Amino acid sequence: MTHRISPRARKGALAAVLGGVLLVPVVGAAPASAATAVTCTSAKAGLAAKLSKDITAALANRKGSVALGVYEAGTKTTCTLRATSSYDSASTVKVTVLATLLWDAKKHNRYLTSTETSLATAMITKSDNTATSKLWKQLGVTKVKGFLTAAGMTKTTPGANGYWGLTQINVTDEQRLLKLVTAKNSVLSDNSRAYILKLMGKVISSQRWGTPAGAPSTVAVHVKNGWLQRSTHGWRVHSLGTFNGGGHDYTITVLTQDNSTMNYGVTTIQTVAKAIHKDLVPTTAKTSLYVPTSTPREAFVATPPQG
Repeated sequence: MTHRISPRARKGALAAVLGGVLLVPVVGAAPASAATAVTCTSAKAGLAAKLSKDITAALANRKGSVALGVYEAGTKTTCTLRATSSYDSASTVKVTVLATLLWDAKKHNRYLTSTETSLATAMITKSDNTATSKLWKQLGVTKVKGFLTAAGMTKTTPGANGYWGLTQINVTDEQRLLKLVTAKNSVLSDNSRAYILKLMGKVISSQRWGTPAGAPSTVAVHVKNGWLQRSTHGWRVHSLGTFNGGGHDYTITVLTQDNSTMNYGVTTIQTVAKAIHKDLVPTTAKTSLYVPTSTPREAFVATPPQG
């Protein structure tokens, strides 16, 4: 079903994929090359230089805007590229929504209700938009902002008027979120962290593309992706991943836009991810790449609240 856009929303050039229907034509100039300076540091000799070189090579022939972050706890390795550039979140914001729900429940010393559990499961494992909209409305922007403040995600701005998929995010804040999910902290309880990772580990197979590409068989994979087409900057295609096991514990965030198609963005992310996994865990057999065969029929921008 196609939803009409108000003149005000159209002025903002919003093009949402609602049930697979693009509401506003894609326009704009051809995107520039994705390659630029990648900054890496590591306590392990030679690793930073190798990562920087291999990530740069992976992006050399890719078009579009790519931002990424890598953190490996054991070797204190970090890599960043355009870490402070803002992108529309698409469905990657769903991890923040779940974290906010759990953070708020902890504040009130309560467990999630059966309804909340069902909504959260659908939101993360199937990227269900109706479930996300219900939780977003239940929480309200004030609570989301409260979590962002507690989490130190200072540059993340919730989408207005119910458009959770237009939340503004950057690599720095998403990596901070993944660190909260993977390492003990005072913001999220151990049970909350385990629950988020459990759901991210059960994402349906058709949505397990992106940062898991090339992941070693020795690590557990947790992922949440997002994709959205708008009238400017083409396709946004993002992937958040955490990986642990076999003596390794690391997170990867890749945010992209100016992609000509969804598949092009997926390929860019997977090319980069493959290089990162190979450098961080060089001796382990890799998993196969996931190649999407069609555009998933899911909305990644919520419709404004009705009534």
